[in-house]
Amino acid sequence: MSDLPRKAVTRTARLAALPLGIAGRATLGLGRRIGGRSAEVVTAELQQATADQLFKVLGELKGGAMKFGQVLSVFEAALPEEVAGPYRAALTKLQDAAPPMPAAKVHTALAQRLGAGWRELFLEFDDLPAAAASIGQVHRAVWHDGRRVAVKVQYPGAGDALLADLSQLSRVAWLLGPLIPGLDIKPLIAELRERVSEELDYELEAQAQRRHAEEFAGDPDIEVPGVVAQADQVLVTEWMDGTPLAEVIARGSQEERDRAGQLLARFLFAGPSRTGLLHADPHPGNFRLLTDDGPVSGWRLGVLDFGTVDRLPGGLPAPIGASLRMALDGDAAGVLKMLREEGFVKPSIQLDPDAVLDYLLPIIEPAAVDVFHFTRAWMRAQAARIADPRSPAYNLGKQLNLPPAYLLIHRVTLSTIGVLCQLGAKAPFRAEMLEWLPEFSDGLTAEPAEPAKAAKVAKAAQAAKPSAAAAKRPRKG
Repeated sequence: MSDLPRKAVTRTARLAALPLGIAGRATLGLGRRIGGRSAEVVTAELQQATADQLFKVLGELKGGAMKFGQVLSVFEAALPEEVAGPYRAALTKLQDAAPPMPAAKVHTALAQRLGAGWRELFLEFDDLPAAAASIGQVHRAVWHDGRRVAVKVQYPGAGDALLADLSQLSRVAWLLGPLIPGLDIKPLIAELRERVSEELDYELEAQAQRRHAEEFAGDPDIEVPGVVAQADQVLVTEWMDGTPLAEVIARGSQEERDRAGQLLARFLFAGPSRTGLLHADPHPGNFRLLTDDGPVSGWRLGVLDFGTVDRLPGGLPAPIGASLRMALDGDAAGVLKMLREEGFVKPSIQLDPDAVLDYLLPIIEPAAVDVFHFTRAWMRAQAARIADPRSPAYNLGKQLNLPPAYLLIHRVTLSTIGVLCQLGAKAPFRAEMLEWLPEFSDGLTAEPAEPAKAAKVAKAAQAAKPSAAAAKRPRKG
């Protein structure tokens, strides 16, 4: 029996307890305020307690609960700062840590999947996991030929746990939705459910990782560990050292943050173009900054975990670059026409082209300048603008549709931008788009072709930011 809580009744009860626990703490907090304690102190205590419970339940359950938590963690930059603090540490813990599976169960799993003589494959095997995540944990080892390797072992029963958790989480999405303004939780959970079978299939993961490792072999900026061996629910890859991106976010210098941001942006656009695959799990736990003891400008990005990918044989869809170019050119009618053709606007919906352009310009601000400073404040402003029912952007956003073909691309792009904002990186987003999105570069140059257009985008973005008073004003619902 695995240490992963598998019984549907048990897991469902623990997830269902999340809203009950929060409601109970809210009632307790009201009593404390009536008793004379300040609202600020009580609110801070409640937020911290909620964060602790969220991490405890999602982390200990692993499976779909923790997978959801990992995905959610990259969007914490969108939270208002007074709310983000208590949640940030709890959510970011989910990026690369979870309670481990006991060594005896690991040995049993390896014997079942690699054979009774599995130890002969390794010169050394560390029983203490180096990382424990949503559906499996990783152990350091030395392969029989002397190579240092990472051995990923899937938790027994992980598939059932994933599906059960995500089904239950969809029922309490109303509770989790307000954590990240502007993010629709239900489609996110539905998309994770659709990817369950792929994430559990280590053979598919090995194929995707091999493709990336071959394509980026010898690359000066990106490194992917090679696949050493693969068996049912066990994946052995080359070991990768380096500084986890979470550490760069927490303690890195601005120069280190900028380099990490530049490389992350490069991988977002170059990966699909070069491999035909989009790495679809871009949380900080899956990236390493490889220092090589050289100057920061020469550091490389190590990329891990290819369990979820989007297959894009022709790279990112051409309409992405083309519509961005038209938006920066101020071609409102052209943008709306392309959105209709791609299914973002249904035939029955009538929209004003200029209103659509006004909605998009603040979001695409990073594409309008040669170097963009990604900040939590910028992401919070975008989230608040789209989530505020008083905003024109809110009403327009409700009329847009997200076609299935773009669902994963949309999440990965937003997630990557969330990590860039956590880094606070100054990154040449535009230059990477010009290099890897040919449809975007048509008629554009490395510098904004017309400074007036860039200024218009920046002005629209500034106008879209809520006032300081509005940002602090509590919202209903």
